Amino acid sequence: MDERQAIGAFGALSQETRLQIIRMLVVAGPEGMAAGSIAEKLDVSASNLSFHLKELDRAGLVGQQREARSIIYTVNYDTLSGLVRFLMEDCCSGHPEVCLPVTAAAACRPRAKHDPQ
Repeated sequence: MDERQAIGAFGALSQETRLQIIRMLVVAGPEGMAAGSIAEKLDVSASNLSFHLKELDRAGLVGQQREARSIIYTVNYDTLSGLVRFLMEDCCSGHPEVCLPVTAAAACRPRAKHDPQ
């Protein structure tokens, strides 16, 4: 990911509803979520959701696929991981041990029942 792409992704994520959408889609996993379900959970109108999804799509953060009468949205994990890599590229001036807590936290792992969300 280059700087221009990172700026676009950060710009898209710098709005509360869009950040909530991405977090919701990350939790949903590769199966994604129907647009109607996203709108319902966030309590936003379909037109408002469409606006935000378009911005996330433009930044390459989400993908979509039609399933029957629904459009299913998924997070683009490649773009998200590219964004994290962009931020951590020159981690800690050659002292990667400083970055271990961050990289461990970003790794996919099942959440225990007592883990905070």
